[in-house]
Amino acid sequence: MRLGLTLLASAVLAAPALAAPDYTPRDYVEVRNAEWTRDAVIYQLNTRQFTSEGTFRAATRQLPRLAAMGVDIVWLMPIHPIGEANRKGSLGSPYAVRNYRAVNPELGTEADFRAFVAEAHRLGLKVILDWVANHSATDNPLTKSHPEWYTRTPEGALMSPQGTDWSDVADFDYSQPGLRQYMTESLAHWVREYGIDGFRCDVAGYVPTDFWETARAELDTVKPVFMLAEWEQRDLHARAFDATYGWGWKEAMQKLVRSGEGAGAIRGYYAAQAETWPRAAMRMIYTENHDQNSWDGVASQIYGPAYEAAIALSFTGSGLPLIYNGQEADNDRQLKFFERDPIVWKEGKHAALFAKLIALKTATPALHNGRFGAPMVEVPTSESADVYAFTRGAPGERIFAVFNLSPRPHAVTFDKARHHGRYTDALTGAPARFGGGETLDLPAWGYRIFKETK
Repeated sequence: MRLGLTLLASAVLAAPALAAPDYTPRDYVEVRNAEWTRDAVIYQLNTRQFTSEGTFRAATRQLPRLAAMGVDIVWLMPIHPIGEANRKGSLGSPYAVRNYRAVNPELGTEADFRAFVAEAHRLGLKVILDWVANHSATDNPLTKSHPEWYTRTPEGALMSPQGTDWSDVADFDYSQPGLRQYMTESLAHWVREYGIDGFRCDVAGYVPTDFWETARAELDTVKPVFMLAEWEQRDLHARAFDATYGWGWKEAMQKLVRSGEGAGAIRGYYAAQAETWPRAAMRMIYTENHDQNSWDGVASQIYGPAYEAAIALSFTGSGLPLIYNGQEADNDRQLKFFERDPIVWKEGKHAALFAKLIALKTATPALHNGRFGAPMVEVPTSESADVYAFTRGAPGERIFAVFNLSPRPHAVTFDKARHHGRYTDALTGAPARFGGGETLDLPAWGYRIFKETK
């Protein structure tokens, strides 16, 4: 026994010392955002409905208008040939891809698309493509050339993604290395051959995260890209995506509009964002997009009298704002998803608001995206149940915003000195000063945005 203890003691003394743990905080987000994403505003363009012609050529003629609005990234809904088997409607869903390396002839030619990208770049705009990696059209040639790349029913048939009614598509099986290689090379094809600047990735959470991480690394060897995931998951930001959907923002805003309960829901969203998401993670915020417009309703009807406040908050709170084509023209109907249904363009009453908010975001570092911007600091008010007030930025360059997120008017006073300073109204240019004792009268769903002056 004594010999055994001696040997044990000798082994312990001879064992190498354990490395001291490193308690230094590490940045969870390893993705390096391209500099042009700093103050980016995204504009979603549905080529099928964007012009009366529904073509790249017609859309190209509208790019100067978008550049003049101040948007930075043009997101094109899928531009690939659409499957014919099990097609929904007469034109089918653009999310039923028949060929990942070709252009849908209904929208134009490859030369037309190249011209679109070239003009966008000339105007200082970036172009990202909608990418459908999780499934293809049921008549995509890959179903014949690589049948092993698809998920199968117990009987061996192609199947839609589980739990969906997407009867026009077949689910991919990402346990197949060949599929991963093909899809990554297809993504790189559009960056290398057409010069596009990134992707919005459809139902990104249905595809394994390690695929996206590998694909992002490959794409960044071609050029710095911007990647937006249609999903809400922190892990996607680590090594794959610049931005994810802020569905929680939309849900909170729509909840408080429906109920009239006040600002609690949106306060909870921003609190959870600050506590549980990395600050470098860009979260895309929107009042309308193609899914909401086609299936839920028109934004102006969903938000009603709170619509302008919702738009303004999407630009001043933390988040990467999105504009859906037609919002600036006050589009007042749900666009058909599987048919041609062109937007009726007119001078919209919200066009000027969008332009002012974009200009404010561009000129104000505190409002920039992700790691580039400043956190929100809540300013307590006398009407905290209904009113949400906050600052962003360091003293001397702050934004101070006050939102009455209720159907009740309020005379608002402020506690503490978190917002004290000299400002101008960011939308009207009127001077304002806050030093204590001020009252701000806000109508139902009213808001004010102030920019600090030095």
